[in-house]
Parts: sequence; C-alpha cells; structure tokens
Amino acid sequence: MKFVDYAKIHVKAGDGGRGCVSFRREKFIPKGGPDGGDGGRGGHIIIEADPQLYTLLDHKYKKTYKAQRGQHGKGKKMHGKDGADLIIRVPVGTVVKDALTEEIIADLDRPGSSVIVARGGKGGLGNAHFATSTRQAPRYAQPGQKGQERDIILELKLIADVGLIGLPNAGKSTFISRVSAAKPKIADYPFTTLQPHLGVVKMDDFKSFVIADIPGLIKDAHKGAGLGFQFLRHIERTKILLHLVDVSDLTTGDPVENLEQIINEIRLYNEDLLKRPQIIVATKMDVANKEKLDRLTGYCKKNNMDLFKISSVTGEGIQELLLYLSGLVEKERAKEQQMRKVI
Repeated sequence: MKFVDYAKIHVKAGDGGRGCVSFRREKFIPKGGPDGGDGGRGGHIIIEADPQLYTLLDHKYKKTYKAQRGQHGKGKKMHGKDGADLIIRVPVGTVVKDALTEEIIADLDRPGSSVIVARGGKGGLGNAHFATSTRQAPRYAQPGQKGQERDIILELKLIADVGLIGLPNAGKSTFISRVSAAKPKIADYPFTTLQPHLGVVKMDDFKSFVIADIPGLIKDAHKGAGLGFQFLRHIERTKILLHLVDVSDLTTGDPVENLEQIINEIRLYNEDLLKRPQIIVATKMDVANKEKLDRLTGYCKKNNMDLFKISSVTGEGIQELLLYLSGLVEKERAKEQQMRKVI
C-alpha cells in the first residue's frame, strides 16, 4: 500500500430542507388552519480517527465529500427527516486544518476521536409557526439554510514511542527489521526508505513499544531537501529520539559531524523536539572503525548523552538497548498520563 500522509479535500455539509406551506383540510373541520411542518437539518461532515487505517491514500483520489440534505417539511405538521451525517475516516494521528487559514481545527491523536468540520444547514420553519391571532392563514414558510462548505487539509503524523533518525544508510531499516516484524526495504544505496515504517517491539515481560523508521535526513531537510521535509513531521509524535550513527569503514564522513548535522536539522524544524530524551546509537559495530567510534564516544561523554553500541547483523548490544528503551518508554508514558490528568 502506498503511504500518503497529506491530502487536501473539499467538504460540503447538507442543506436544510424547506418548511412547508400547508392548511388542514378535513371533512367537517372548516378553516383548519396552517399545518406546514419544518424542514430537516442537513447532514454534518465529521472526520473521525480510525485505528484500522494507516494512510491517507483514499483521500488522494477522492477530493470532494458532500453530506445528505435535509428533507422538506410536509402537511399535517410532519417534519422533514434530517440528512445523514457523512463520516470521513482517517488514521489516528491526523491533524485537521483549514486550508484557507491553516488554522488547526483538531488533532485526532486518539482512536475514535472526531470533529465536525462542516455543519449542516438548519431546516426552515413551516407556516404553522407563523400563525397569530391577527394572521391566521400565513402563506409562507422558511427556506432551509445552506450547509457549510470549505477546503480541509489532512496531515498525518505517525504516533510512535521511539523515532529512528539519522543520515541515509545509517542502519535504521536493518535495525527495525531485526527488533520487530516490520519489513522495510534494505540496500546499500541512499534513500532506501522512501516512506516511514512502524514496528512493534515485544519484550519478554509482555510489554511492548512502537518504533518509527523515519526516512534518512540530509542537510537542509527542514527546507525540503531530499526526502526529509515531508517526513520530519512524524518525529513530532515520538516520545524518544534514537539517533543512529554509522561508525563503520563502509562509509566516509565524520560521525560527530553527521550527528550534529541531524540535530541541527531538527533544531531548525522544531527546536522543542530536542527537549525530548535523545539516545545515540553507534551502528555496524561488526565492521566498526576504531577512530570513528572513539570520536563519537568522546563527544557523547562531553555532552552527557547516552551512547549504545550495536550491530544489527550479529545482534551485539541490541538486547541491552531494547531493555533501556522499554524502561524509558514506560517513564515517558507515565509522564504523559499525568499531564493529561492535570489538563
């Protein structure tokens, strides 16, 4: 399935039904008076988070959504039926914005959360409402109101506990395939990962957490360079940032410079992200370059950053890293729950 994390759609709520102009006409009841019923309300447009969806692919091809209009009122004070609401289902983690103002309408970050983005028009009143002692036979009724109409932007931000970040070919895809059932494409050329992948890591104590494999970032990713711009938004949802740094002889470049480049791109995109727990992981230890590893180790000690050394090929250091991550994830989840209680 193609991964789509952005869509722009047009929504039109249902119009309200017309009120009815009618008079009671029954045998032996002269001058029965007005009995026109009201029109029904037009259907709302509702966007709802569905945990069974993982992409906005459906909304790439269907751009227009229109809810049902309300039925018109009838005689004998019969009200028109309300139009059916139209529910647009999106993945959990979708941010709903107004396309004109870019104002955030809702952040659907929980399963089942929903928001009305366009309200149906009210139904018009029938002529039975306008009868008075001096106007006993009103021959008019209200038309139904128009339903709201607007353009909406849907922007998906993946929800994960841990976000894997680093330069292309830092070993992110190999790592997530080793520790979870995710099957990303793996090869020895840049930008193997063209879309984010989610993997569930299951621990022996029946605990689990979710890892997101973010496509490789490059310099000026915050400006749209490479593949980073469209996927940097997914880092915003993660509780922990896991920096994967290649220290092998297979690639050129200084590991410290590579790490600082990624940190700088995140800072330029959203500086608040750097306030979250960050863990540095030296990858490809089975073919490590001692000078690169020593340089990265010294940098982490100087900046008081946690450093783990792993090899996704041999499994070296992976279990130790996962145990640490599991404990840290539990702490971050507890903090999040506490904050929600306070709010």
